[in-house]
Amino acid sequence: MSELLFNLVLPLAGIAIPMGAFLWEFVVVGRKRLGWRVQMDTPVTGETESGHAGALRQLRQTSDGAERNLQDLSVVLVRIENNGATTIDAADYVTAQNSQAGLHLQFPDRKVIGMAVTELSNPGLAVCFEPDSGFGHRQLEQGIGVIDLPKVPLNRNDHYKILATLERTSGHGPYPDPVMQGVVTGGGLTRTKGRTGVSLLMVALTGFLVLVIAAMTVLDIAEPEPAPLGCATGELTVVGSTAFEPVIREAARLYEQMCPGARFAFGFEGSERGMARLEDEAGGHGGLLAIGDAPKGADYPALVQRPLAVSLFSVVVHPSAGVRDLTAGQIRDLFQGRVSNWREVGGADQPVRVVNRYTGSGSRWTFESRLLDSPQPPEPGVTCRELRRGAAAGRCQTLYTDDMLAEVAATAGAIGYSESADAADTPGLVGVTIDGRRATRDELAAGGYPFWGVEYAFGHGDFAPGSLGAGFLRFLVGEAGQDVIRFYGNLPCADVADPALCHPRAG
Repeated sequence: MSELLFNLVLPLAGIAIPMGAFLWEFVVVGRKRLGWRVQMDTPVTGETESGHAGALRQLRQTSDGAERNLQDLSVVLVRIENNGATTIDAADYVTAQNSQAGLHLQFPDRKVIGMAVTELSNPGLAVCFEPDSGFGHRQLEQGIGVIDLPKVPLNRNDHYKILATLERTSGHGPYPDPVMQGVVTGGGLTRTKGRTGVSLLMVALTGFLVLVIAAMTVLDIAEPEPAPLGCATGELTVVGSTAFEPVIREAARLYEQMCPGARFAFGFEGSERGMARLEDEAGGHGGLLAIGDAPKGADYPALVQRPLAVSLFSVVVHPSAGVRDLTAGQIRDLFQGRVSNWREVGGADQPVRVVNRYTGSGSRWTFESRLLDSPQPPEPGVTCRELRRGAAAGRCQTLYTDDMLAEVAATAGAIGYSESADAADTPGLVGVTIDGRRATRDELAAGGYPFWGVEYAFGHGDFAPGSLGAGFLRFLVGEAGQDVIRFYGNLPCADVADPALCHPRAG
């Protein structure tokens, strides 16, 4: 109910009330409105004591030279104007039968002794004040001076002014206010004020609109922005491949920005461990997603895998190895123990130290399936720290991608492998070309670069419609997710010319 009030009723009120005020002001009560205001009403005092008493002396003299005994003179200037919405015609003035005057300006306690029309907004209005127009002045028995004004037709904003000289007839102190009498059909008479300020109505309407805008702004800030269509909310934990971890973390960050109700947690410990956790927890009731750079194999029949991207991998060496390019055959010989010194493959006189990922790693599976033609020798059980301190050739294993890259960078004569973007971001390493081919999307598309794998997303069965797992998978294969995949040097499956490249392979 409150949402309906603020989202519908408040904006409608912000439109209806000003429109209603406009219609009331200019159509109902102001359609035909004759306004008048006193612009000057001042006593004439002190003139005889000044050096310029001629005007007052002439006013007091009669035509035969006698002098009137005028007491307490005043001068009044009155403006009569059409301040309505339509034209006022002569027929709009309602008067007594056979009366030519349309309005009557009264001055209590004063007598009119002279008057003149001083200003016409339209010179054509002068004909309205001819001798037979009804324009004149008179005195009522009650001591009220009256100026009779003719039925002047006025267009919108037309006006004229009357200047009158008056004499007090009774009373003392401030003069009573003048009074305008008359009837205008379809509207009325209104005593107006000067237009130097802002009308009370305009102030009230402006204040009301400011309050409406402020209220809507506060509500707009207070209410959360609705999530875009297709957003899913809830919690999702992503586990699995450390090689694809940067891509997934960045994609999850962007998804949370777009869909504020989504929250992600991570547990990247390798592809095999990710799939095992997904299997053991039965998908965490839909809150668990695994990423792997190896297919699921026969050990995980309940898992559903979806290819996401073709991922480029690189072989990396310590700079002391003295090589920049290796053939696929040389890489096989190095990892299968047939070469123990780098000088045998054109490098420095330096023992070869192989740094491997543990069995079950998706990166190791990709490396062995793409570049090796037979299994590697058994691991000797030596830690990488021990291998680094020794002087002979050897091999060790690491659990995570970052550990492998760190060990290769710290161990003289070391060789290893990882996802290409991670390798490029690690200082102290040399990414070797393979048979002269660089790890680029162009080389991969041309069919020349041999070291690549497919990154998969795994669910325990299909995610429920509307769940965060289903929404995040759509995001990963959509345009935004593909942009992230490309940024990290990989090739979205949607970009692959040969769909067979992304086809799941048996483990």
